[in-house]
Amino acid sequence: MSTRLLRELRDRLDAAGLVGSFVVRDLATGEQVAIDPARRYAAASLVKVPLALAVLDRVARGEIDPAHRVEVAPGTNGPADRAGAPGLGRFRHPATVAVDDLLYLALAISDSAAADALFALVPPAAVAEHLDDLGIGGIAVRHTLAPLVGTAVERLAPEDAHLAYRLAAALGTPGGGHPVEQLDVGLASSAAAGSLADLLQEVWRPTRVRPEVAARVRMLMGHSVMRQRLAPDFSSDAERWSSKTGTVLNQRHEMGVVEHDDGARLAVVALTESRVAAAVQPGAEAVMGGVARALHDLLRAG
Repeated sequence: MSTRLLRELRDRLDAAGLVGSFVVRDLATGEQVAIDPARRYAAASLVKVPLALAVLDRVARGEIDPAHRVEVAPGTNGPADRAGAPGLGRFRHPATVAVDDLLYLALAISDSAAADALFALVPPAAVAEHLDDLGIGGIAVRHTLAPLVGTAVERLAPEDAHLAYRLAAALGTPGGGHPVEQLDVGLASSAAAGSLADLLQEVWRPTRVRPEVAARVRMLMGHSVMRQRLAPDFSSDAERWSSKTGTVLNQRHEMGVVEHDDGARLAVVALTESRVAAAVQPGAEAVMGGVARALHDLLRAG
């Protein structure tokens, strides 16, 4: 591993106002390159992947009918006019959606209202237990997605939202504690990049996950419409990128797998925290992708 390159990548993150945890792992050999792979972050919407695994396992066992229709009330995850609320979160009237379609909405468009409808069928504690049964540690699933829309951002006027981001960046502790509950790794759903790479390993090379469950999750992640972070660096005619993003306040994450035409499959996990008091940071997301790609290329180069 190039110590000089890793130092340069850390400097690149710092110049963009970021700290981050990155893992790139060859799923065939287990070889990986990483930056702070054990550091924990709030998981945010990344928990939708273990949620899907747990729901689909119950479908495979005949405990949940994928055609079962669930009624989702409007405003389940905040007001319909709230920025950044895709899918059912925008609906103004009750909707009835089949479990199978809730899975698509939750993973492909990161619909948190759909995910919480699934959490009503398989609660967070049951999802956490399923991860334990699979032998995947280091991922804490503690709550539904609804608390993620209960931060100061939702209570402030748009012109004052920067204050919430400023406080989020300033008040964390080195150990991951935070007065904002949604960012405290001891209270919120949380994970480390290394643990999320383990999860991707099991989805793409299943040993304990049922093959049909893993295949469905891979397909849903491949349909993700969230393409603004790592996808620009991992999508081409010779590469297929399947992923899930996660966002809460000043933390922006993505985990996925890039599949090359030569058969290589690499898990890529990027977890970041920004000290810049802004909701929209395309430059930071570009740096995330660039750092992840540089680590990928380092591993591929051998």
